[in-house]
Amino acid sequence: MLALPSAKAHRFEGIGTIPAVRRLMELGWNKDTPPLMHARRALFRLLAEDDDPTYLYELAGKHRLDEDEVKRGRLALREAAASALAQAGYEGDPRLRGAARRIVTRMADYLRSPLAQKPFIRQGNQHMLAAEATPPSFHVVMMLAHMPLFRAEHHREMDALYTHLTQPLPRQEAIQLVHGKPVPVPNLVLGDLLPHRNAVDADVAFALYWLELMGRLGFLRRNENWSKLLERFLEDRDRDGVWHPHKGMDVVPRSASPHAWPIYPLEPVLEGEARWTDFTFRLGLIARLAGRPIEIV
Repeated sequence: MLALPSAKAHRFEGIGTIPAVRRLMELGWNKDTPPLMHARRALFRLLAEDDDPTYLYELAGKHRLDEDEVKRGRLALREAAASALAQAGYEGDPRLRGAARRIVTRMADYLRSPLAQKPFIRQGNQHMLAAEATPPSFHVVMMLAHMPLFRAEHHREMDALYTHLTQPLPRQEAIQLVHGKPVPVPNLVLGDLLPHRNAVDADVAFALYWLELMGRLGFLRRNENWSKLLERFLEDRDRDGVWHPHKGMDVVPRSASPHAWPIYPLEPVLEGEARWTDFTFRLGLIARLAGRPIEIV
């Protein structure tokens, strides 16, 4: 469901349903086309609030899972499926809205709790998230970015999310205590993922995707730092409006983020001016989401 093809895979071998759906949506496929309609059934099934281990897919692994591991796996897939369905345009579907309401309630309860202020505990010589901590995952952020009407109905929760997303990232690694054992949780968002220009230069594709999500959420215009980073991107355009990397950056930026894979690269061949198409398009989209006028060159 969540797997991405390896760098050595032939074309898209090994890709999971959710990133595949997201990539097709980015390429402009309609949600009613046969491949997306076929995937829709499985995604809606994942929204169900049950703990059936049959629907853990690759998260089931090869060993027997306990009840808590099943719940955590189903929650991760539920949020990922909700984000894909929201992007596909199913905001008005009661199944998605019901799942989104439960997800947001869970997130808001955590963000308003004392635990959100000090979510880390010391275990041995290592700091890690407490087992009870439930910060929003990246999939929750993506889901909400594509549900504008739902956000308007939950403005208090959105304000709490904005506060969380703009706080400095903790120095500790994203590791959580589960059954007394440390478990990596890279999908959890613990603060601002784009705090400075060094973070932008390290992964340009992800930086643009983050700015896009913040633009969709209505957070971009509220945040001075993100707005400045967008301005920096816009300054790297040539007189035709085409973005080019500034000096010191890779000739063709690459991304190590699994969240950026569905959006970059969309061009089949990264040669010549086609190398900058994805970035230029994404910049135009972000500018429009930020309320800026778009000039056709």
